[in-house]
Amino acid sequence: MASHGELRLIGENYDPGFIGMMKEDDGYGSSDDFEGALGNDQDTADNGRPPKKKKKFHRHNPHQIHELESFFKECPHPDEKQRRELSRRLALESKQIKFWFQNRRTQMKTQLERHEHVFLKQENDKLRAENDLLRQAIASAICNNCGVPAVPDEISYEPSQLMIENSRLKDELNRARALTNKFLGRHLSSSSANPSPSPSQGLNSNVEVVVRRTGFCGLNNGSISLPMGFEFGHGATMPLMNPSFAYEMPYDKSALVDVALAAMDELIKMAQMGNPLWIKGFGDGMETLNLEEYKRTFSSFIGMKPSGFTTEATRETAMVPLRGLALVDTLMDANRWAEMFPCMISRAVTIDVLSSGKGVTRDNALQLMEAEFQVLSPLVPIRQIQFIRFCKQHSDSVWAIVDVSINLSNAANALMFANCRRLPSGCVIQDMDNKYSKVTWVEHSEYDESTVHHLLRPLLSSGFGFGAQRWIATLRRQYSSLAQLMSPDIHGEDINTVGKKSMLKLAQRMAYNFSAGIGASSVNKWDKLNVGNVGEDVRVMTRKNVNDPGEPLGIVLSAATSVWMPITQQTLFGFLRNERMRNQWDILSSGRPMQAMFSVAKGPGQGNCVSILRGAAVNGSDTNMLILQETWSDACGALIVYAPVDASSIRVVMNSGDSSHVALLPSGFAILPGVQTDGPSMQPDIDENTSDGCILTVGFQILVNSVPTAKLTVESVETVNHLLTCTVEKIKAALSVTQLGSVE
Repeated sequence: MASHGELRLIGENYDPGFIGMMKEDDGYGSSDDFEGALGNDQDTADNGRPPKKKKKFHRHNPHQIHELESFFKECPHPDEKQRRELSRRLALESKQIKFWFQNRRTQMKTQLERHEHVFLKQENDKLRAENDLLRQAIASAICNNCGVPAVPDEISYEPSQLMIENSRLKDELNRARALTNKFLGRHLSSSSANPSPSPSQGLNSNVEVVVRRTGFCGLNNGSISLPMGFEFGHGATMPLMNPSFAYEMPYDKSALVDVALAAMDELIKMAQMGNPLWIKGFGDGMETLNLEEYKRTFSSFIGMKPSGFTTEATRETAMVPLRGLALVDTLMDANRWAEMFPCMISRAVTIDVLSSGKGVTRDNALQLMEAEFQVLSPLVPIRQIQFIRFCKQHSDSVWAIVDVSINLSNAANALMFANCRRLPSGCVIQDMDNKYSKVTWVEHSEYDESTVHHLLRPLLSSGFGFGAQRWIATLRRQYSSLAQLMSPDIHGEDINTVGKKSMLKLAQRMAYNFSAGIGASSVNKWDKLNVGNVGEDVRVMTRKNVNDPGEPLGIVLSAATSVWMPITQQTLFGFLRNERMRNQWDILSSGRPMQAMFSVAKGPGQGNCVSILRGAAVNGSDTNMLILQETWSDACGALIVYAPVDASSIRVVMNSGDSSHVALLPSGFAILPGVQTDGPSMQPDIDENTSDGCILTVGFQILVNSVPTAKLTVESVETVNHLLTCTVEKIKAALSVTQLGSVE
């Protein structure tokens, strides 16, 4: 039983809602029910006497409970005299007083044990994570002298095994001394051969490690596999995030473990809690985070909200056709994660692996990462975020992965939270019995809204820019595409299976380069241009290609803008992907109708495919120029990307050739759903029955000079800007849009 001091301390700070509200009739609200229960043991009729009548149930009134509580705080163990005094003063029997104090002490002890259980469980999780980190550090230790692993085999910590290992090492040391004496002609002392570390050099509980910061190189044409190990064929799809520079940065690993555990706890609660933390919108409206309830429920462990920042919080749940462990493996690999979300992540890299976790389950895996998040519009700046990612397996079929922004060094990362920081965000994954997984995604961030153009602000605040709805929609579309591609029958004509996969790999590289050009990713080293005749709503950039075989050599110019279109997303998407209407806006068609040579489906629906288009012949002469095009559409947007390709290069790819040497300069359109501004919980406008509109992003990448050392002229910039403007106007005229919204 707890001591008097412990009970008094808890009694002074007692809060009935700490563990859960206790029922009055289960604890100290009444006492006669216990008395009656004791009497029932003797209520038998074996001796011929009638059973005793049960005592009438009596509930203490509020005044009595208040007086008993006040006395309990001062003396939890009253003696007989004190009980009689309380009985007289409160008009209760002495037995009732006795039973009330017994029940109250039992309840207090239970609360104490529960509180200790929660605290010890948190400490146990922390110690387990630190133990995994230390084991990883020991297993990956490298000898400073010879560069080989310091611990080549699995370590056993049994005393007998340690003695055997110590004896073996002594024998090796003696042999090394003998060889030194023989060949060097001098004696090697034990002190010089094996200097003992000073006590100050021992292992500290606050382990300070040194991490090598990694940057990002340009395009790499090495082979990269798709998520879940799927490989299209030869060549490259996306650039590997390899280091191009490095510098050392010390940080406290134990502090990161504390942050990871706190972030995981918050993510689980954010995923499971309902009202009042999450408020459901009207009808099928989205959930909105109650910021006041959030502040009462959670405490900030990454610092106060920066001044002027806006909160963005969304939650979405969906069924995804894959096993949970496959998704965990994808999310914990930086390259595969970026491949899975190419229009949302322009670059990603794992800076340091603090713990690789337990086996294939990745339980307690912890890594330090850096990524650039993007929306396909030049009017939304890229969010560059440094964060830790922590994976925890909560049961045999449930995993959770959480991200949270960190600032390792205020001096080295003064601009780390320049425009955004990510609060605990991630997903909870639960395996279901039907080979599906239930995924609950939570996105929570704070960002500087002043850096975002007013046209895109409703989209971001609704969650369809960086929110959970976009992550879930992309995840479902990507895995539907993978399921389609892995099927033995991929639709298409006059091309074998390997050729189709090689074609899809080429299209993936094209779409990735288009997204990187729209978002001005640092992967491709774009230089922004400011020209007087170009409007503020148009972003113009340039770069030089000297040795990348995946695009033409020379000076590449990129131009992009976003405009408001008063038509639905589906209407605009259907028009832009229709090859028969392409001559109404595409300068490459030269006014001629286009036709599809063949198409490879990437998922359900007609709009999710990769196609090869060819212009109609003029005067009986065939054209040698073809167009590679990829299109897709989901609830959070649509994409139409295309690039002119040489017919001979396409034939090589279709015959299972290497697609990495096919030069591409992509252009195209990104369609973002229009969001109604009546409230934050409204769904985006993607239904054809509505007419609020959508946002159209137009982007071109054009080779303006085939000589990389040539100088860029103002005329070239104005030509590309004119092409951008004319394309938008042609789309407007073709759709009979009389009130085309523009960026002001």
